[in-house]
Amino acid sequence: MTEQNKPTTSANNGDKNTTLAELREIVREFVAERDWQQFHSPKNLSMSLTIEAGELMEHFQWLTNEESNQVACDPEAVAAAGEEIADVLCYLLGLANQLNLDLAGAFRDKMAKNRLKYPAEQFRGRYR
Repeated sequence: MTEQNKPTTSANNGDKNTTLAELREIVREFVAERDWQQFHSPKNLSMSLTIEAGELMEHFQWLTNEESNQVACDPEAVAAAGEEIADVLCYLLGLANQLNLDLAGAFRDKMAKNRLKYPAEQFRGRYR
């Protein structure tokens, strides 16, 4: 297995040590190596993102809320859900790449809007 094809499972490659820019570059390189840019229109990427989100939902379909909370205690179930979550993230990053979107900036802007729309003192412990 070449260095490029090695799985990246080291703790050094976890969430605490990986930037969005690094993840976006991994997706960009993967797509470029396969000459898939021609297929990665915003329409196709957004549709693929939704399809993968649906596949993630299948892992929780028909579970009660309590049962779905217990998935975190089952390493095999977490790994299976993690595969789908990674697919969702991959398409999301690809879409951000295609749109030249500052994903972190868009996220921060949206959270600022959410803070105004849902003040903690009014919505603590409530979903409406």
